[in-house]
Amino acid sequence: MSVPPKAPADAVKRVAVKYGSLSHEQLVDADGDVSSRGAGPTLVRRLLRLFPRPILVGPEQRRCNGFDEMPLEFIDGASTVVINMDVLDSPLVWGVLKEHTPTPHVMNFFWRNVSEYPEQVQQASLGLAFGLFPTFANSERTAGEVRCILDRWTVPALRKEAVLGWENLGIRLEHARPHQASKIPIVLYPAVSLSKRKRPDLFLRVVSAVAARTPITLEMRLLEKDLVTERAMRISREKWTWVGPTTSRDEYWERLAYTTAFLATAADESYGMEYLEALLAGAVGVFPNLPWARALLPEGYPFFYDTEEQAEQLLYQAVTDPEGCRRQAAAAAGDIKDWIAARHSDDSFERAVARYTRDWFGA
Repeated sequence: MSVPPKAPADAVKRVAVKYGSLSHEQLVDADGDVSSRGAGPTLVRRLLRLFPRPILVGPEQRRCNGFDEMPLEFIDGASTVVINMDVLDSPLVWGVLKEHTPTPHVMNFFWRNVSEYPEQVQQASLGLAFGLFPTFANSERTAGEVRCILDRWTVPALRKEAVLGWENLGIRLEHARPHQASKIPIVLYPAVSLSKRKRPDLFLRVVSAVAARTPITLEMRLLEKDLVTERAMRISREKWTWVGPTTSRDEYWERLAYTTAFLATAADESYGMEYLEALLAGAVGVFPNLPWARALLPEGYPFFYDTEEQAEQLLYQAVTDPEGCRRQAAAAAGDIKDWIAARHSDDSFERAVARYTRDWFGA
């Protein structure tokens, strides 16, 4: 990695956030708010809050609540830095801006898993984008994946000049509510999609086995595209399940306070915000013994599994003796809430984003 560049003399004055392909995914509702759910739109809202007069790249030009929506073609690339959340098309973003200015400013924000881009063309395209534009990663682990892509796919001339920064994504600590015990233990599906990477089949096999041994309620809150699938409808027919849409953040944290345990089954994660939020709310988390989970949690955390049978036994323990599990975790790894507060506060992340955009572009 090279030394981070100094901000240009003609430092940019505004920041634009791009999420979605250049066909412009509609994120803004009729009232002028970013209303879409999921990790991506949540990050968009966080980024827009950081800068004065921010811009959201979108299909039309209008004034919204706290930001402007604007097509990429209308953005002044000389006075605006575009934070691109879709790193694969960063060279194309630069090309569109270049049509109207000799000095376009583009910054990669890499918040996904490299494993989501398995094709050689995708991997090489990522390497090109990482080599050409300063990259901010959403965790130390993701920054390590960026370095690996640069080493493997980027020519030496670009790799030598590549610029990379990172900070853990973090969560809003003040949103957590006091934990409440539920009469029937509640098990959370810690995701909003049924994508293959989340391994929902493994999750359901383990939770079904536990449900056969002891009363539980499974809660799944899914995005609309997953909620209407045959798989989700089939799950909802079980007497011990509740399957519904994603909710407001207030309602989400309210329900999280009653959650007894959750089972993580994802094959890979770039970060893991949902898991940290559930742990902060007092739920007992059971995790696969994989690098992403080890990187997310404190050393000594006890509830990792290597086999499906181990996952079942740990989850059974979590729902039948949650207080005992919390004591075991505290004895082995310290107070999990204090640990999260020290290492995963969203304040640190937002300060880092602001610092890097200022240092790299003067924004």
